[in-house]
Amino acid sequence: MRRTRTHTVEAGLVFWTLLWLPAAAQELPKALETPQDTVPDGSDPPRLSVQQTVEQVKRSLVAISVAARDGRQQGIGTGFIISPGDLVVTNLHVIGEGREFTIETAQGVQLPVLAIHASDRFHDLAVIRVDPQGQTLPHLELGGIRQVQQGQTVVVMGSPLGLKHSAVSGVISAIRKVDGKEMLQLAMPIEPGNSGGPVVDLHGRVHGVVSLKSVLDQDVGFAVDAGQLGPLLEKPNPISVERWVTIGSINRAEWEPRLGARWRQRGGHLLVSGRGTGFGGRSLCMAQRKPPANSYELGVAVKLDDESGAAGLIFHSDSHDKHYGFYPTGGQLRLTCFRGPTVYSWQILETVSSKHYRPGHWNHLKVHVTDEKISCYVNDHLVIESTDQTFASGRVGLAKFRHTGASFRQFQVAQQLPPSQLTPGQTSQLVTLVDGLPEFEQIEPGQLEPFHNDGAAVAEMLERRADLLERQAKDMRRLAGDVHVRGVAKALNKLATKAGEFDLLRGALLLAKMDERDLDVEAYVNQLDKMAQEIKSGLPRDSDERTRLVALNAYLFQQNGYHGSRFEYYHRANSYLNRVIDDREGIPVTLSVLYMEMGRKLGLKIDGVGLPGHFVVRHVSRDGSDQLLDVFEGGKFISRQQAEAIVLRHVGRPLQEEDLQPTPPKEIFRRMVRNLGALAERDRDSEALLRYVDAMIGVFPQEGGLRHDRGVLRAMTGRKAAALADFDWVLKQEIPGLDLQKVHELRLRLVPPATSND
Repeated sequence: MRRTRTHTVEAGLVFWTLLWLPAAAQELPKALETPQDTVPDGSDPPRLSVQQTVEQVKRSLVAISVAARDGRQQGIGTGFIISPGDLVVTNLHVIGEGREFTIETAQGVQLPVLAIHASDRFHDLAVIRVDPQGQTLPHLELGGIRQVQQGQTVVVMGSPLGLKHSAVSGVISAIRKVDGKEMLQLAMPIEPGNSGGPVVDLHGRVHGVVSLKSVLDQDVGFAVDAGQLGPLLEKPNPISVERWVTIGSINRAEWEPRLGARWRQRGGHLLVSGRGTGFGGRSLCMAQRKPPANSYELGVAVKLDDESGAAGLIFHSDSHDKHYGFYPTGGQLRLTCFRGPTVYSWQILETVSSKHYRPGHWNHLKVHVTDEKISCYVNDHLVIESTDQTFASGRVGLAKFRHTGASFRQFQVAQQLPPSQLTPGQTSQLVTLVDGLPEFEQIEPGQLEPFHNDGAAVAEMLERRADLLERQAKDMRRLAGDVHVRGVAKALNKLATKAGEFDLLRGALLLAKMDERDLDVEAYVNQLDKMAQEIKSGLPRDSDERTRLVALNAYLFQQNGYHGSRFEYYHRANSYLNRVIDDREGIPVTLSVLYMEMGRKLGLKIDGVGLPGHFVVRHVSRDGSDQLLDVFEGGKFISRQQAEAIVLRHVGRPLQEEDLQPTPPKEIFRRMVRNLGALAERDRDSEALLRYVDAMIGVFPQEGGLRHDRGVLRAMTGRKAAALADFDWVLKQEIPGLDLQKVHELRLRLVPPATSND
């Protein structure tokens, strides 16, 4: 009988779940001897009623709100305060790895998080240090599993289904071994949100921390032994919250956030959320690069989450309260001179409306600064000019105001910037071409050829027309997507047909670009170059392979917090290499691609090894002492015996010699596409499946089965003429292994034969 344990997502929180209780748990051989209600030496506090216990425990209870990968709230868990009053205990799985989270007391006071004071993955425990802000926080006394017995009454408090500070009473039905550790089995309802909550006796002492819920019975749960907190507190492993929150960490070599708010970075993009500490919610993000002297241009593309907000460019800044700002606000464009910290020292130089500004979309802002005047542009159209000369020099950067959430991309500063939009002549030519296209379902692949060289610009133009042509908006946006996808597929095809090895780094980034249109591939390539250079700068010139390998592991896993994703393993972001680089979290194959590329840049030969069910890498040493590593587990060295155990666990058969052979880069790419395809199938996302098949055809253009699959998907998604083109190609090539009669029947469904009335 096999037992498994999985992550399940319930009400936005991830919970450890026992799928087969009898095989997971074993009775302890000896019953405990000290009953709860016995007070052998008079040292115990008085016994309370359940109601009194709830009131006492509630004062020390906290709710923990965890952020998802996109920064929004993932869900609510539970924790409790222990002595000395600035430590909070919860489950490690509640706060995840590298996640941002907030802590709020039962009185509604938010406690700033300072550090992860201690953590224990095996026992699923985390101790968080908070700032009590001058308060004396009531705490709970710790007991342990050896101080309770079967059948004793206990109380559990938490936030089941997001309902904060709820209470339930029950009994300890058993003490069992689960996955090699002793746990309390609880006879009471355990719901999502209870995780991390205290299990207290009627003297108010904590004996367990709720961790597991049985899927067999809603009234059965499990709690970690609170006695394990003693050794953990004696030898903590503190990590500052700045180091803990790795997802979207901003590059301090490029940017300097000022005045609060949350600034995050994803390759070439900056994202800001939360209210700044400056007057009016102002927050700044200063560029570390200096602008050219005298005359220069400054530009960025910005998109506001809410058009009632305000965010844009700043220049001639003192890094604090004084600067100019050019930004959209309330659907208009504004140039302001900020002469101090409050609104009384601000001067709005001009506010204008412009037909060239597109609310809800990306808009490119540009400022041309000279000694005589300031010229402000939106989407390459001049909208404001000013001769104000309050400030004549200073830093450049970005700003946001009030409650605004915003995204920025393509930040540039130079003496002259290139146009951000197509020229009127180019636009006119493309509009003519678009107007000449037939109805959407009749568009053939060859008719998109004129758009390939400017795919991104064409897609943007098509979206503009969709805003004006309501009736055709749906099909026009899908056409824009097709133009984008075909452009990416063409780029993949160039990589695949180039002489030499397939460029897996760019291939993986282009795969992600299929879904994330704004992804800047070269920005991430450059980012990895910078990361490798950081490692090299700390190495002696004559460093050997072992030294470089150790330095690579230390840089990725210890210094920068890259780790295997357990909190949201099946999130699509784990299969996008750009998101893995940004979030420092991924699945085995994407983490391995990153590791291989970083190793190559350090002069190491790192091969991918596609073990069935689990991807690892091998360092191929010049002296023949090759070493397997599990990048998902922090670059852990693994032996052949451990590799055998992995294969046996995943596919139930012995390790075979071919399992250990290097996986060619193109086959690693195929594996990454299959992962995304499986997620798309799970979500019934035919459009995504079609994109991934297009990516595969870009790399494997002669595989007839792929052409057949694309034809089916095109037919399913309304691309009738394009589907016919694929079926005709398959029939003409007479691909071995395909049932050509069925392909012919599929074609006839799209174009039935003409009937005769003779």
